[in-house]
Amino acid sequence: MTLYLHNTLTRSRERFEPSNPGKVTMYVCGPTVYNFAHIGNARPPVVFDVLARLLRRTYDLTYARNVTDVDDKINAAANAEGIDISVLTARYLAAYHEDMVALGVLPPDVEPKVTENMQPIIRMIETLVAKGCAYEADGHVLFSVDSFPAYGRLSGRDREELIAGARVEVAPYKKDPADFVLWKPSPAEIVGWKSPWGRGRPGWHIECSAMAETHLGATIDIHGGGQDLVFPHHENEVAQSTCAHAGAAYCRYWVHNGLIHVDSEKMSKSIGNVLLVRDLLAEAPGEAVRLGLLTAHYRQPLDWSTDVLTDAQQKLDRMYGALRAAGVSGPRSDNDPAEPPASVIEALHDDLNSPRALAELFTLTREVNSTQDAAERLAKAEQLRAGAGLLGLLGDDPDAWFVRAAAAGGLTESEIDALVAQRQLLREQRSFAEADGIRDRLAREHIVIEDGAAGARWRRIR
Repeated sequence: MTLYLHNTLTRSRERFEPSNPGKVTMYVCGPTVYNFAHIGNARPPVVFDVLARLLRRTYDLTYARNVTDVDDKINAAANAEGIDISVLTARYLAAYHEDMVALGVLPPDVEPKVTENMQPIIRMIETLVAKGCAYEADGHVLFSVDSFPAYGRLSGRDREELIAGARVEVAPYKKDPADFVLWKPSPAEIVGWKSPWGRGRPGWHIECSAMAETHLGATIDIHGGGQDLVFPHHENEVAQSTCAHAGAAYCRYWVHNGLIHVDSEKMSKSIGNVLLVRDLLAEAPGEAVRLGLLTAHYRQPLDWSTDVLTDAQQKLDRMYGALRAAGVSGPRSDNDPAEPPASVIEALHDDLNSPRALAELFTLTREVNSTQDAAERLAKAEQLRAGAGLLGLLGDDPDAWFVRAAAAGGLTESEIDALVAQRQLLREQRSFAEADGIRDRLAREHIVIEDGAAGARWRRIR
């Protein structure tokens, strides 16, 4: 089955073919670790985790997601606390990793940090200077945009739009207003590294170019990130890397996800609507947050609201309920024999069409619940779980899913089991009013009881 991706560079849906048959390289811009991740920061790792899972079915994938651990915002935050930047970045990188684990995001193969790749960064800048594509001025090293005639092709903007869109710094040492910084001087109070141009630190854009080259090679197959990075960050990466590699293509497929709004408004500290991932995880399981992020096609904007999270939890309840009723138990394993449904694979091969893939899973959920033959029902349920696995969903033990969800609502597993057992005893004694009282109490805790031939079972609802 052929994978198609929308390539930002060509503005078209293209058949994916790696440059090296059987092997794929993918680079995704990762976090700048000076604060906790918000829901917008979570969309790229979830989207590209799905792509990585899909690619690994066919190819030997090397997936790199960088960490920006030196930056002016990091410097400011560390200075405000009176601590070294390494202390600050270690704290927030650990928090980021915790959040990603909760969202079911598998770790990348390589996670390069800027501070650990300073020599490759300096070497690439030296190469650009030697080729006449960069120049030193007033302690800075700048890339000369005029040296790269294709500048602007990725973003599709003309020269005037590029300058306006970049909100370029007007500096007397620039030969052209569009030229951008590769290296800048660091005063004594700011972190810095020795270089041929004096003690300083790198510009943002050169970092990714150098780390991609170091860990994946001169030309990478897929480069991912949010649409907000197309310009200037990715545009500048193209210019730097192409010039450094004597015109060789930097990236063959550019894949960008849409941004997230909250209740139809752009997330902003001034508005006060920035939603931290860890705050959402206090409200709902990480799997529900993940499903919510996949409800819209990755290239489209996603309007986040409480309804998105509530709906996601209800859908997961229905799917886990179907697994449990069919007799599926335990967490999903890589050794599970079931193959994902062809319809789910086909949907994801169509430019990661997660809404369509989810619709196929919901259809299969209904089939599981309506199938009378026990063996056929179990087979369909295992296929459901395998398909959901491509989206990073339904990995939990079905019973454990409902237990944890219930505990989040305020009741422990043992408390619920005791109440269900008490209700059953009251029903056997024909004390129906008291039994209904227990049912109503559980309902107020968002717990419903399902009576069946095998006895009473419970699950959470929202």
